Amino acid sequence: EEPEEPGEAAWGRRDGGELGGRGLLELAVASGVVAWATWAVLLMPGFRRVPLRLQVPYQPSGPQQVANALELLRGRTGKTVDLGSGDGRLVVEAYKQGLRPAVGYELNPWLLCLSNYRAWKAGYHGKVSFLKKDLWKVNLSDCYNVIVFLAPSVKPPLATKLLAELPDEARVVAGRFPFPSWTPASTLGQGLEQVWAYDMKEVRRAAQSRAEGSPV
Repeated sequence: EEPEEPGEAAWGRRDGGELGGRGLLELAVASGVVAWATWAVLLMPGFRRVPLRLQVPYQPSGPQQVANALELLRGRTGKTVDLGSGDGRLVVEAYKQGLRPAVGYELNPWLLCLSNYRAWKAGYHGKVSFLKKDLWKVNLSDCYNVIVFLAPSVKPPLATKLLAELPDEARVVAGRFPFPSWTPASTLGQGLEQVWAYDMKEVRRAAQSRAEGSPV
């Protein structure tokens, strides 16, 4: 075999045995194109009707995140909703746990298709519901268990909506990021797997106390 040229071991052979500098650049460009195409085709359609500050990119929940969220709802009853339900895994698992009816609200049509496939695969087709609705326009007054895996920027306006609409008996479970102005009744997990549970009666009581104690 011919001796390698200087630097060839680091950047790879020019005969294509390994990626060279140009190959690495082409791979990076191709990866970027694929990522953009995935966003444009699968994720962006559901965002076009939502104001920029209220948009939340899709990020699937991990198995432990799902388990932790549902653990904080164990033993409860009543209508359960996932706001921004993504691929539907939280809704399906909620139904398995006996939280019924179980409903997911999602704008992206591709994710709704994936959600319905997941429900069909689990044997729950027609038993769980995935609705193409803007979570900001849905009336939540009949919901007793609310799952929220959304970005921090969305939490303050969503907190206002939940306070205005949810019954006192409702419980809200937040994943990834807590509600900044609410005190959780309980929490479970660490790091990215941490979830927080909020009981609306206590949240309202704390909000009223702050309002009464604030100077006029």
